[in-house]
Amino acid sequence: MLVKDVMKSPVLTIGPEATLEEAFNFLLEKGIRHLPVVEEGRLVGIITDRDIRLATSALNPKGPCPGCTPVREVMTRGVVTADPLDPVEEAARVMRERKIGCLPVLEEGLLLGIVTGIDLLDALLKLTGVTEPSGRLEVRLPDRPGELARLTGFLAGRGVNIHSLLSYPEGEEAVRAVVRVNTLETHPLAEALRREGEGFEVLWPPRKPW
Repeated sequence: MLVKDVMKSPVLTIGPEATLEEAFNFLLEKGIRHLPVVEEGRLVGIITDRDIRLATSALNPKGPCPGCTPVREVMTRGVVTADPLDPVEEAARVMRERKIGCLPVLEEGLLLGIVTGIDLLDALLKLTGVTEPSGRLEVRLPDRPGELARLTGFLAGRGVNIHSLLSYPEGEEAVRAVVRVNTLETHPLAEALRREGEGFEVLWPPRKPW
């Protein structure tokens, strides 16, 4: 799944000369939190509802109108961006490392879209198959060639279709595989997996107490 598959487009933007009050009201009206700042077709910054609250609270309430401050004085410059062909996991990594809530999406300098943390959560739900009726299996496998194939072969041999499969390393010697399958009857499958050959270490569903 790529950024272009989950980004919001077209993008709502604002100009750098707009006031903080105008920007805040626009964010409230549209129900969004991040607003790219565009000047003459170029992305020059980004401003969030949090930026506006912090900026207005820091200004002297007895001084000039806090909400009349131009966006350009508060916006974040040097915006971190994504490419529409970036994998969603790369976008998630960048957002996590930079501790930011969104990535404007640029192609050849043009603003095509924006991807937020909520968009990435939606992508995760799709990738895991949880949005479709399915059952869940979680299995710990030795980290060696052929183990994942052994698991998928076992399921295929029982006519079970895999909706999604995610795996990740656990320490240096094991891999966890989280599998979504086209049946809700996962307890019989789990017991069969535990009995098969040397047995699979099934973490979910747990053994029934009876």
